[in-house]
Amino acid sequence: MKKRFWMFGFLLAIALVFSACAKTNDTPATSADGGMQSDTQANAKEGKSYHIGIVQLTQHPALDSATRGFQDALKEEFGDAVTFDVKNASGEVANVTTIVNGFVAANPDLILANATAPLQAAASATSTIPILGTSVTDYATALELKDFNGTIGTNVSGTSDLAPLDEQAEVLHEWFPNAKTVGIIYSTSEANSVFQVQEMTKRLVAMGYTVKPFSFTDSNDLPAVVTQAVAESDVLYEPTDNVASSNAEAIANIVLPAKCPVITGEAEPARVFGIATVSIDYEELGRATGKMAAAILRGEKQIQDMPIEYAPSAKKMVNRQNAEALGLSIPEGYEELSTSKEQ
Repeated sequence: MKKRFWMFGFLLAIALVFSACAKTNDTPATSADGGMQSDTQANAKEGKSYHIGIVQLTQHPALDSATRGFQDALKEEFGDAVTFDVKNASGEVANVTTIVNGFVAANPDLILANATAPLQAAASATSTIPILGTSVTDYATALELKDFNGTIGTNVSGTSDLAPLDEQAEVLHEWFPNAKTVGIIYSTSEANSVFQVQEMTKRLVAMGYTVKPFSFTDSNDLPAVVTQAVAESDVLYEPTDNVASSNAEAIANIVLPAKCPVITGEAEPARVFGIATVSIDYEELGRATGKMAAAILRGEKQIQDMPIEYAPSAKKMVNRQNAEALGLSIPEGYEELSTSKEQ
């Protein structure tokens, strides 16, 4: 009898073990509040985590928005399992190099390079750590690529903030069909600005304008260059240029009193000194980059196979306050830009 009881107990114990294993394999994990856990939450509890280094060229609303969108997208994907080391280079290329070298030494799971100079520095510093760029206008120009077909094919990919230049040229012509000279103000320190100047010049010359480029190297010579541009132009165009955008107030102090209209390459400078733009949403651009990062971190995609992605849409926007101060009639189809300090 004792022997039978012992055997019954032994078989019961084995049955309970198999039952527990089946529950572990087939039943979704539950959170502390009793709800279902996502796979990423379960991964976090199992100790799987991701560390990302973010190097941003300078503090600027557009770049800030891209960084924020990138982080938000990854937090939605991985929750607390993803951490960020965010460094701002304050517009100094030397700082960019120092930050990137520090990231490479720390060997994060991925580097986000926000703007052209960080992308160039990161691509030069490592060929193994995945690098995603954002707020970069033209990757072929930035990385000096020949026969670029949309996919870099190395440890680098990302998103482009190239707004539709054809539409920007059309906006300028819509506002100023009778202007003769268009001055383009830009920084020679940004390869992507040089690219935009070349492309916009082709389009504007084809429309019958005389185009004059006015370049500056940094904030020190910017006021003199912009003053000269105002004196020699009927209307100005400013591409997506971080140096110019970071000195928006200085430009406004010259162009607004002179009543010189400016069409800008994106929304943030238009809020300060421009009258109109065709601009992308930088936060959405950052989110798109974050989704690319999630696919890489999960192993769903290999970065060398990922083509550069572009903003899905752009909007025609107007700074009503600046336009009305210049006595300009606003064409239909423009979304009004907020000019509050919070934007």
